[in-house]
Amino acid sequence: MNSLNQMSAVTRMSLASVPQRLGSSLVVVIGMACAVGALVSILSMSAGFLRTMAATGRPDRAIILSDGALGEWGSTLAHGQAATIADMPGVQKNSESKPVVSAEYTAYTVVPKKSDGLDAYLTVRGVSAENPRLRPEIRLVGGRMFRPGQYELIVGQSAQAQFEGLKQGDHVSMPEGDWLVTGTFVSNGSANESELITDAATLLSAMRTTAYNSMTVRLDRPGDFARFKNALTARPGPALEISRESDYFADQSKNFDKFLKTIAYVVGGIMGLGATFGALNTMYTAVSARGREIATLRAIGFGGAAVVVSVMAEALLFCLAGALLGIAFAWVAFNGSQHAMDGLVIRLAVTPGLAATGAGFALLLGIVGGLFPAVRAARRPIAEALRAV
Repeated sequence: MNSLNQMSAVTRMSLASVPQRLGSSLVVVIGMACAVGALVSILSMSAGFLRTMAATGRPDRAIILSDGALGEWGSTLAHGQAATIADMPGVQKNSESKPVVSAEYTAYTVVPKKSDGLDAYLTVRGVSAENPRLRPEIRLVGGRMFRPGQYELIVGQSAQAQFEGLKQGDHVSMPEGDWLVTGTFVSNGSANESELITDAATLLSAMRTTAYNSMTVRLDRPGDFARFKNALTARPGPALEISRESDYFADQSKNFDKFLKTIAYVVGGIMGLGATFGALNTMYTAVSARGREIATLRAIGFGGAAVVVSVMAEALLFCLAGALLGIAFAWVAFNGSQHAMDGLVIRLAVTPGLAATGAGFALLLGIVGGLFPAVRAARRPIAEALRAV
């Protein structure tokens, strides 16, 4: 019998005896399901976060901040700078030859979460009149648009679903009194859906400031970014931070994404370590119980490689079954559900890539958990194994 036939025959015999060891086998499956389920569930937050940020930025828009600013909150743009930016080449014009730009100011309001009642800070974004053309993905789905000059605002559907006091007709606590929620909007699941939007001039007046935080412009074409940036950089005056909007949000998401992935791999690794020890114990027990059987097979001519393959196949099968259970649990429990991380609402996503990561993680642990018992079984002296009770 050739080596492949030997491996096949011994593996079939090994798997046929699994029902006799069902209890110990389930320990490996359940342990691996918990480890993979935890890993994929936490990574689904990272995947949902990246999707949310990716949906927010577009390559045909550019965002401008003051020099050295790490984000909108630390940026200051004067009215004169905003007017200069709007006149740069490459900026799209509307039917009335006005630049499609929005000079913006961001403030914050505190609202309680529906899930636990804890307070969270939500962004209140003041935008210019051209915002509907600048961001066509923002669509009103209920109520009416806010009126410039009035203490009114519209709320993203995601924020409305996760936080209290944001229904149409509710009042939001802001400087200079309460502001009326007049409508609800959607934005293709982007970060904008976690915000409240109002008129920039009204918000600036209420906050008693005259400077914007940022400016977003719509380009004629994505390829016009370099021309726009070069012209803006060459103009006289203070230096500015100029980014393609898609690049800006990708950069903003890097650190938090690394944080989520670190948590996922630490938690999954700790639970995976426990599952690996369970697999080691189970496979050592299985090898011990089949000691005479394995020794007899080797005595009649079966090679050690066939024994190694049979033990490894069993360990990998248990780990893969556990991985599938863990992935299924994560998908049912978390895929598509919304979660509020402070002031940002994300929709969790269990993607095919995450499923593959979970399965690969389980198989790697299965190799570690099955390799040592397999090698021990293959190297154990035949006479010693046959004498064992």
